[in-house]
Amino acid sequence: MDKVAIWLLVMWFGLKKKLRKEERENGWSRDMDDDASVGDSISSVPDVGGKSKHDIWRSRDSEFFYGCSNASSKFMKADTITRPSRYLMIATSGGLNQQRTGIIDAVAAARILNVTLVVPKLDQRSYWKDASNFEDIFDIDWFISFLSNDVKIVKELPSGPKVTTMRVPRKCNERCYEKRVLPVIMKRHAVRLTKYDYRLANRLETDLQKLRCRVNYHALKFTSPILEMGKFLVQRMRAMSKHFIALHLRFEPDMLAFSGCYYGGGDKEKKELGAIRKRWKTLHGSNPDKARRQGRCPLTPEEVGLMLRALGYSKDVHIYVASGDVYRGEETLAPLKLLFPNFHSKETIASKEELESFSRFSSRMAALDFIVCDESDVFVTNNNGNMAKILAGRRRYFGHKPTIRPNAKKLSKLFLNKGNMTWEEFSLKARSYQRGFMGLPHEVRPGRGEFHENPASCICEDSDAKAMRDANLRKFGSGKDPTKKEEETKDHEADDESEPTDPDTDGDLLLQERQPANETMLDYEGFLTDEPELEDILSD
Repeated sequence: MDKVAIWLLVMWFGLKKKLRKEERENGWSRDMDDDASVGDSISSVPDVGGKSKHDIWRSRDSEFFYGCSNASSKFMKADTITRPSRYLMIATSGGLNQQRTGIIDAVAAARILNVTLVVPKLDQRSYWKDASNFEDIFDIDWFISFLSNDVKIVKELPSGPKVTTMRVPRKCNERCYEKRVLPVIMKRHAVRLTKYDYRLANRLETDLQKLRCRVNYHALKFTSPILEMGKFLVQRMRAMSKHFIALHLRFEPDMLAFSGCYYGGGDKEKKELGAIRKRWKTLHGSNPDKARRQGRCPLTPEEVGLMLRALGYSKDVHIYVASGDVYRGEETLAPLKLLFPNFHSKETIASKEELESFSRFSSRMAALDFIVCDESDVFVTNNNGNMAKILAGRRRYFGHKPTIRPNAKKLSKLFLNKGNMTWEEFSLKARSYQRGFMGLPHEVRPGRGEFHENPASCICEDSDAKAMRDANLRKFGSGKDPTKKEEETKDHEADDESEPTDPDTDGDLLLQERQPANETMLDYEGFLTDEPELEDILSD
């Protein structure tokens, strides 16, 4: 070897040593090898997270959008149109948020039929085994008074009418109710609709959609004890940090068993989850690799943590986790806690005594998680079930607060290959894949998705203020392109399968809307089955 080659070799080693020192100073592990990648160890992830060009605690352009759900002048008062002595009753199903969708739709159904609604009865015999009544969860007097101009509501069915029980098809539209339910209610005076969840069409005329929003975002108010405890939990999170993330983890054994996914636990995992899977006779054999490629597997806690760090959330960020019993408990949670040591839940920030009046009721505990997740600066959902949808829509309505849904289809490929790339490469790709999945305005086109998740009819844009902002940007040459948001959602649009429009039928067709291929397909909408345990477990 000549002197020049030796000199070049020495210089190369010196440069490598210098780069390694800089990596340590920027937060990388001291134990990293020269060619270490993000796949080698969580300790290789910099404390400061990925680099983001935008404020990671707020949605861009959110100030130009606001919730607008007031009725139009054409929407007649309830006193004018309500048929006398005609009553609609419903029997809700599932957990808190599944029942919430039923209550919202029941109000709209009563308006379609122009009848009096009896305050809905909550499901007390489901998997959740919660004996709470409507008034134990929601402020019943506020519910009735707030909606008095829209629908007449009574607490109990008056004596006299004999109740007729029936069921309507899923996604039943206005004509379906008028054809199937109205003749019965006119003849029998009182009808109870059973298993009332997703029994109303996704798309209705605008005034009915706005009524849904008034019910969801204004009339359904939790009781004072729940609101006060929820506010208390939020205050404790705020006392620890100015900002915090709420994570709806959804990594319970039942969820994983239903998904048919595999998480590297060997024969023990396959045996444990396989035994749970046998509970449901309608489930067919699973193909874990195919499910993961299609984005139908929830991310592991470690993967959720890596995604958040890549998006720019540093190690010192505080996380509130809303979750049931995580599969394999602390062993599974350990990597997430290494990535985010400031790890909290309602059980860690409140004492047993403080939670005592709530802990015996699953719906009241779920309501506390709902409040903290709603008030969080950033909400992260690891599946697309009822709670995730309701919260996503609510956060859009009240100011487009950041709501992160993992692009599971693309991220799954990234996680499988993470051992072959540096942290910078990994974080850059993760940020690219999450465009269109961050809860920004216009991420989802109006009419796309489930209405409770994307209440486009109830969100208005301050176009004048936005136009003035854009004009100033062009005038003063800030360099920001007002049309850039279209480019940023390109990946999201490409992944989505086109959704079918609601058929103009009387509801005989049980419409199962197609999910985008990159969604985690573990939500209640993803299957039409009458197995109550399956529906109840997966509902929230």
